[in-house]
Amino acid sequence: MKTAIIIPARYGSTRFPGKPLAKIKGRELLLWVYESAMETAQTIPNVTVLVATEDHRIERFCVQHDLNCVMTSETCESGTDRAMEALHNSHLKPDFIVNLQGDLIAPPHFINALIETYKADKKADIVTPVVQLDWTALDALRQAKITTPFSGTTVAIDTDQYALWFSKNIIPAIRKEEKLRDLNPHSPIFRHIGMYGYSSEGLKKYVALPHAHYEQLEGLEQLRALENGMKIKCVAVEYGQFPAFPGIDSPEDLARAEKLFTK
Repeated sequence: MKTAIIIPARYGSTRFPGKPLAKIKGRELLLWVYESAMETAQTIPNVTVLVATEDHRIERFCVQHDLNCVMTSETCESGTDRAMEALHNSHLKPDFIVNLQGDLIAPPHFINALIETYKADKKADIVTPVVQLDWTALDALRQAKITTPFSGTTVAIDTDQYALWFSKNIIPAIRKEEKLRDLNPHSPIFRHIGMYGYSSEGLKKYVALPHAHYEQLEGLEQLRALENGMKIKCVAVEYGQFPAFPGIDSPEDLARAEKLFTK
């Protein structure tokens, strides 16, 4: 199976311009993400890693650091659209595509889990990782949402591990929480990790769909897939010794990530 790991790295972010080149511990965010992808490429056969950007500043950075890069248009509306255009421009024809956002620092075994899950369940159009939060992590997410309410996404999952719904609100609501805290070290909340693996046909189908109602309300592109009956398989992963970095959507998230690196 041929796999492409595409890293959409958009310079012109509305909330955080230049985000892929922002530094954590003295190194650009894009470097941390690319190196994580390369660790997977070195352990699984037939994996290609490629940065997809609309900005020549990021392109020059990639050339300087010997990162594979392809230019895409400024009109791509999402990271998934940019990944599709990058495949077209690079003439790659993979069986499975991992969309690894350029602002997501995740351990390589998360990427490996997507690839292995798709090999085992090719009924899925999309595969994505989730983390079950312990109570401390849930408390931290609630606290973070006081200042940055649209950072952090949660997901409800069915018994076959397919996504029922994603939200920027924390779902589900929890009745009798204190009793549950005494019974289990983990909460019933799953935080979504913004990384997607697509079958080649699933990616083509997704990018051809019009924007969907709830997708636009929540600002979550994966809801477009659910609203159109596509199947999203959720893969439960654990960080282990790797810090549980937030998705970096704002300078405040970058500051949180810097603190985690310090620890």
